[in-house]
Amino acid sequence: MALWFVGGVFGLPSPVSAQQDSAILFRNVRIFDGKSVSLSAPSSVLVRNNTIEKISTGDATAAGLAIDGGGRVLMPGLIDAHWHAMLVRPTPMAALAGDVGYNNLLAAAEATATLMRGFTTVRDMGGPSFGLKQAIDEDLVAGPRIYPSGAMITITSGHGDFRQLSDLPRTIGRMLSRMERIGGSMVADSPDEVRMRAREQLMQGASQVKLAAGGGVASPFSPLDVSTFTEPELRAAVEAADNWGTYVATHAYTPVAIQRSIAAGVRCIEHGHLMDEASARLMAEKGIWLSTQPFLDLAGATALGPAEQDKMRQVVAGTDRLYALARKYGIKTAFGTDVLFSKALADKQGALLSALTRWYTPAEALTMATSTNAELLRLSGLRDPYPGKLGVVEEGALADLLLVDGNPLDDIRLIEDPSKNFVVIMKDGRMYKNSLVH
Repeated sequence: MALWFVGGVFGLPSPVSAQQDSAILFRNVRIFDGKSVSLSAPSSVLVRNNTIEKISTGDATAAGLAIDGGGRVLMPGLIDAHWHAMLVRPTPMAALAGDVGYNNLLAAAEATATLMRGFTTVRDMGGPSFGLKQAIDEDLVAGPRIYPSGAMITITSGHGDFRQLSDLPRTIGRMLSRMERIGGSMVADSPDEVRMRAREQLMQGASQVKLAAGGGVASPFSPLDVSTFTEPELRAAVEAADNWGTYVATHAYTPVAIQRSIAAGVRCIEHGHLMDEASARLMAEKGIWLSTQPFLDLAGATALGPAEQDKMRQVVAGTDRLYALARKYGIKTAFGTDVLFSKALADKQGALLSALTRWYTPAEALTMATSTNAELLRLSGLRDPYPGKLGVVEEGALADLLLVDGNPLDDIRLIEDPSKNFVVIMKDGRMYKNSLVH
């Protein structure tokens, strides 16, 4: 029987903080360190407090909890570089008009489920996740580390503008829309407005700033082909982020949106599924990150209408070419899932990662979801909410670890069934699952 660590808040049963010993020793494990293409020899890994203190071959002793890995694989916790913690479980209508308190509880439940799938860190790319992050950091809720962007900044009619035509025309001093009031997105139509909205997200604790530089799938008035912000508007956000020591990422599918973002100083492109050869070459030359998703079907748009599903088909059609270009030009590529409005799809988070083997080896895919994604997180600089080394099993690294019953370098599909195959889940030196204890 698996050992789960749970507690309660106001008498309600809910996962909270996990057991933490001053020292935890993993014996007889083979290590995937987040970088190598092969496993280590049988080793011991000593975790003290929240860091990996020592890695050695052979046996070792420690005054604390000892776990016999039985030759299983110890690997870094997984990282999702494009997540929406507040928007996974509600329907689109509930996200826009539902009860905020209920939606927060949904997000907390999903955060725990995310962690139990082995994703110990997420980069939140749009949504009011600051409170959820605080609750997780304070051990009120079990969940992954969150690198929050806060509200995605968009233009009137852009991706993320969910106002209705009856809300137009916009007037000076207008009341904020529902999505703006809850912090899902913010509309800005000039460099000064963009600068203000970017600074508001940074004020709340954003580790990076996100803008919608082009059209999107889920938004009703936002064709995929449109380019939204002007270069001066994008540059205003970049300047605000630069002043805070961090960076801007843009939602961008098309060559124009990608190239305009790069010209403005944006450091990471989200999606990019409609990019062309020139855009890929430019990204490689400038060292621009690509944070993208292996979209292969319409699963991500099942909660949306026919028009939005048609846009999703266009995105899916570009996926193979996108990864081919990323490989051809050696673009720095991060893995994310961008799950919206679907608990069922979120439950397949590991399967979305294993889908990368259409273009990459299992070792390359797992490296992308661990050490490579961690490298992207470090772009946040001094705004990094979790200073320390993530995504690797190395001495001195933060102890986010998974013990896998099997070798994911041989069979990456093991990560598709975390309840069965992840026998230990550790985040920040705390064990949230240990099914080796009977």
